[in-house]
Amino acid sequence: MFHRIISIFALTFLLTSNANAAKQRSTTIQIVETTDVHGCFFPWNFITNKPAKGSLARVAALVNKMRDENPDGVILLDNGDLLQGQPICYYYNYLATEKTNIGAQCLNFMRYDAVAWGNHDVETGHKCYDRWTAQTDADMLGANVIDVSTGKPYIKPYTVIVRNNVKVAVIGLITPAIPSWLKEEIWSGLRFDDMKETARKWVDYVKTNEKPDVIIGLFHAGLNGGIQNELYKENQTEEIAKEIPGFDVIMFGHDHLAHNSKVTSADGKEVLLLNASNQARCVAVADINVTKKGKKVISVTANGRIISTDDYQPDEKFMKHFENEIEEVKKWTATPIGQSRQTISTHDCFFGSCAFTDLIHNLQLQISGADISFSAPLTFNATLREGDITIADMFKLYKYENSLYVMRMTGEEIRKHLEMSYNLWVNTMQSPDDHIMKLRTDNKSEHERTLFLNQTFNFDSAAGIDYIVDVTKPEGQKVKILRMSNGQPFDEKKTYLVALNSYRANGGGELLTKGAGIPKQELESRIVQKTDRDQRWDLMEEIKRLQTIDPKPNNNWRFVPDDWAVPAIKRDRKLIFNE
Repeated sequence: MFHRIISIFALTFLLTSNANAAKQRSTTIQIVETTDVHGCFFPWNFITNKPAKGSLARVAALVNKMRDENPDGVILLDNGDLLQGQPICYYYNYLATEKTNIGAQCLNFMRYDAVAWGNHDVETGHKCYDRWTAQTDADMLGANVIDVSTGKPYIKPYTVIVRNNVKVAVIGLITPAIPSWLKEEIWSGLRFDDMKETARKWVDYVKTNEKPDVIIGLFHAGLNGGIQNELYKENQTEEIAKEIPGFDVIMFGHDHLAHNSKVTSADGKEVLLLNASNQARCVAVADINVTKKGKKVISVTANGRIISTDDYQPDEKFMKHFENEIEEVKKWTATPIGQSRQTISTHDCFFGSCAFTDLIHNLQLQISGADISFSAPLTFNATLREGDITIADMFKLYKYENSLYVMRMTGEEIRKHLEMSYNLWVNTMQSPDDHIMKLRTDNKSEHERTLFLNQTFNFDSAAGIDYIVDVTKPEGQKVKILRMSNGQPFDEKKTYLVALNSYRANGGGELLTKGAGIPKQELESRIVQKTDRDQRWDLMEEIKRLQTIDPKPNNNWRFVPDDWAVPAIKRDRKLIFNE
């Protein structure tokens, strides 16, 4: 009898254990991120008129394969900066506005689930990004984009997506540094709150009200660093991951650097950090294994991959669907607007006064009537060839949709502005064998910067003044302004009119604030002139008026001493450009 009781008990225990085990289920879902696509929708560069790597067309092929292998297990996210970078963006943002924005069309065709706004999306202006947001099927996210009239998020703070019985909450954030780069008219009626405090608020809200199995951060902000002042921090991804418990994965962008790592949050939990770099050259994939017992989550494990799109052929259905749009924009970009008597390259911009940058300088001075011009090489690797100048060439000459501004600056502020610029750009040489350029020492890849330590669009030079840059002098003492280029004396106490782009005039790169020492709140009062259209349009109209241009260097500045600078330039030019 005793043995029978034991047998019955054992059988009951076994059946109960099996029943409990059957209730425990593991599921794998995959979160795919693109970020900083910058108009690279198709495997064609509309600026160079050549095939291009990357593109959403290749991402489509990769994602379709993943969806076939894991039906109902893939979530597709974009992390912003989609609407600027290629002429096809400009065409749909500002010219073919009666049509659905090409950015919305591509996102809809690929069935994106959610999209975070990026600063370059905001830079297109209210009319454009509001229309794009309305035309896109995916949820647009930005928990810290606040409508000042209501105090509530202007777009959705988060969305909830269910895949394979796994409930995923995606919280979107954007870098709050936008007021340092963009004029207020562009983001009127909005404010951009601190990322960390916003993340804390919405993680708590989502946990309480949605009870998700997994929480994903979709942040258009870099890992760390960038602009930091009393108002905001530009990049807080890592800080949030470490200090705000609740995130399983944070997918980020903005800094164009591929990244895959894990950090430990304040509650001791691992958080996966992923960045897919830029131009759809890669995607970031989070493989998330969720084990549940009934409705209760037992464990969440996330591992990351950065997958290059180079090995994927463009999706045929995607390309077929958009063939008319591609041909229409190819035809538009091929339209001639004038002629050039010279071939000029951005390669020269980094090593002294050069025809490429000086063409922009001189056009800015001609259009504005200012005394002095500031400009930086906005494209790292571009050539404008002798002969016909087309609309496509104007995107080589001027990459961004900035406006042309004129502002008042003292001579001392002009010199300090240049000191900071060359500090970002130029090394302090201790011996003739040193690098003259400030170069990276890590192995991170960024397609638009390569070896330069800092972003080249902050490397301002000047026209209208003659000056030298002594590479043996310490930071803050390199620039010596000799005279105005018209032969008149340069006076540090005198106020001059300076032509520059809207990004810089609004504080972008901090050259005016940190460098020149002008308080941020004072910048607007210094501005005396603004153009209505973007600067590329103004430059294009000026070239149309001139019909033929003959760009040559102004030769108004150079690096010294010659016996150190000249050989160092030759070495670094070969290293950076293989020339």
